[in-house]
Amino acid sequence: MKCKERRDFHVFPLIAAFVVAGWLGWQPARAEGDSKELQAVAQALGKSKLSLLAGIRQASQGSAKAISAKFELEDGKLSLSVYTAEKGLAVPAEKNVLQELSGSPEQDKWTPQTEVFKDVPHVARSAEQLAVMSLGRKSLAAIIAEVRKTHPGTVFSITPAIKNHKPVAVVLIAQKGKVTTVTQPL
Repeated sequence: MKCKERRDFHVFPLIAAFVVAGWLGWQPARAEGDSKELQAVAQALGKSKLSLLAGIRQASQGSAKAISAKFELEDGKLSLSVYTAEKGLAVPAEKNVLQELSGSPEQDKWTPQTEVFKDVPHVARSAEQLAVMSLGRKSLAAIIAEVRKTHPGTVFSITPAIKNHKPVAVVLIAQKGKVTTVTQPL
């Protein structure tokens, strides 16, 4: 009974995070509405000297765990962004350090800048992602490895989400100018 009480204690903050994220209108990776932007990112991926998986591994040092990652264009330049929970997946959002590591993947070494989230939209989004990742059994790195076995191309975005009441990862893959969305169970 003690174990169940401890798990229930962590469920309330997770539910609160989902409510806040829903109130803010955040949606996980939406390939349909952002197709021009996604196509531009897919075209720019050839400039990257780092894979999404390598960025996730670099950001997940020590107790930090990656909770989402993507390549994106910032001011027309390719950037790699990895959201992390510094204290790991077992520590609830309100006691964790939710942050983004981002920088250009076009150099030989990725030297990201770190931003600790303090604004409501970023805190809500990363708290939701932490909650979904804590419900799953696989890391983002493991999901990417699974997807690469069956889907050719370059994985350029991975975002946790809830689908049919279960945790999943929404993975975007670029191949020959086309973007494919793959949903994998976490």
